[in-house]
Parts: sequence; structure tokens; C-alpha cells
Amino acid sequence: MELIDNHTHLNDEPFRGRERYYIERAHALGVNKMICVGQDPDFNQRAIDLAQRFDEVFAMVGYCPDVAKNFDKKAEHHLIEQLQLPKVVALGEIGLDYYWDESPRPVQQQVFERQLEIAHDLAMPVDIHTRDAFADCYEILKRHDLQYGAVLHSYNGGPEMTEKFLDLNVQFSFSGVASFTKASEVHESVKMVPLERLLVETDAPYLTPKPYRGKQNEPSYVYYTAKAIADLKDCSLAEVAEKTYHNTMKVYHLEEKAIQRSNSC
Repeated sequence: MELIDNHTHLNDEPFRGRERYYIERAHALGVNKMICVGQDPDFNQRAIDLAQRFDEVFAMVGYCPDVAKNFDKKAEHHLIEQLQLPKVVALGEIGLDYYWDESPRPVQQQVFERQLEIAHDLAMPVDIHTRDAFADCYEILKRHDLQYGAVLHSYNGGPEMTEKFLDLNVQFSFSGVASFTKASEVHESVKMVPLERLLVETDAPYLTPKPYRGKQNEPSYVYYTAKAIADLKDCSLAEVAEKTYHNTMKVYHLEEKAIQRSNSC
């Protein structure tokens, strides 16, 4: 059985200097690939550095809503350069966050749309963060051509929004929230989304799944998220692992990126 943690912050402070240790712990539970996620200039570069150091790690880079106010032409130029590096697989995480509101909402929307355009121009998938902003996120995505793939990261929308997003060319990535006892709306959404459009993630070091909720999350724990999804969908863990592995490889073109990396060495 093989799993991929398609969204982890192995570049975050809790893992600093111990990345190999956590990668090996992930291997022990069948997690043989992980995508390290950027969100600002510092995290973007750290994600790239880790992807270059470890064969199992790929990177995505982008400007998240919190730092959208800092996205200018210089930042855009540098981001485009980074997106063309061999093991960078997507533009992300990007999107809208009306909970923290660290950047003005019009600025968040403008920067989100501009990064969607950049991803389209480079024929790359996008990884999307949305918090308390599902309606606006849906309207923006509906206006854009998502033919190169889009992933709704740590999806926690209820059935009404899930039905809408199912009409778009998006994949749904579920985190440890799917294992939470009281997350009834997320449970219903897991049941609605076909396995062919479902991915699993940790968002480590955040959103730790049961039975380790309350402790620091790590890439290996994507195993428990996959198990929770299998229980909700009344299917086997092996089937969830197989489908989500295939879906992640496909949407992020991981086989192609691995070949590019090999050819560039």
C-alpha cells in the first residue's frame, strides 16, 4: 500500500533539522511521497530546498491570502522563475481567507486571480486555500479555465458548496478534519465526492487526525486521514490509498517531474 501526503508543511519550524526523521516515519506507514507547500517567499524557498534534498519530496510555491498584500511585479517575476524548477509541481497555496483577513479582501481576490492566470499560462495545477470564503472562491474559479488541474486543499465545505464545486474541474483534498467526530458536514462531503476526485493530506503540523488529535501533525499521519475516509465511504483503506495515490500522481504530474529531476542530475 502506498500513500501520498499531497499537502504538508515540512518546511515549517517544528520539522527544522529533523526532516529526514519525519520522512522515515512516513515511509513506515506507506507514505512514500509528499508535497511540501509554500505560501510566502521564505516558505517557498524552503519547500524548494527540501525538494532538492530529498527524492520523496516535491514542492509547490505561491502567495497565500495572508501575504497577498506583498505580491508585486518583482514577486511575480521571481515566482514564475521558481515555478519552472524541476521538482516544483504546482502553484500554491493560493486563495482566499476571510477568517484572518491579513490582506484586504479585494487584494486577496486580485492576487488569487492573477496567480490562476500565471498557472494557466505555465500549464500548471493550483492548490487552493479557502476559509470563510467559499462563495467568492467558487465564483472566481468558475471564471477561470482549470484544465491543468485544481485542488481544494483541506476541504471543509458542507454538502451545498460541495455540490457546486463538483461541477468544476477540481479535486477535493481532505485533511485530518475528516476524522473529527463532530465534523458532520465534512463527513457528508467526503461521502459525496467520488474516489476519482479525492486526495488526502495532513497540512502538517496542523489538523492532526484521530487518534493523535491534539498532538503535532506529521506526514505519516496521512495514513489515519485515509483510514477515516475509508470508514466514511464504507470501502477498504487499500482502495482509498490506491485511488488517492493515482489521483495525486495525475493532477501534479509527479511521474513527469521525477523524470525531469533525473535528467537534470
